[in-house]
Amino acid sequence: RRGGWTWYTGAAGWFYRAGLEWVLGLQVRGDRLIFEPCIPVTWPGYSLTYRHHDTCYEITVENPNGATRGVAGLELDGERQSGGNGIQLKDDGQPHRVRVVMGEVGDRF
Repeated sequence: RRGGWTWYTGAAGWFYRAGLEWVLGLQVRGDRLIFEPCIPVTWPGYSLTYRHHDTCYEITVENPNGATRGVAGLELDGERQSGGNGIQLKDDGQPHRVRVVMGEVGDRF
């Protein structure tokens, strides 16, 4: 009854987190940024900016084959990343570009 404002702000936080983590698939785990997008087949992709302390990450997620989930490839500042679907976060104050291509791991990237 008296917690109306608390309930609203808490719900907004959960909706934000649900959209960011479960749909766009952006998750921070320790000092890593993990990508696990789960989007509708009709989305060609999306982009967002993520700020980690003084460092901005311009993230572009491409969905060329209409996948609903999975990461076929990952690039950080133009360099292909191996070893999974995440990057190491830095706090160097420099802008970084991240490119995520959705699909199966064996798909052409």
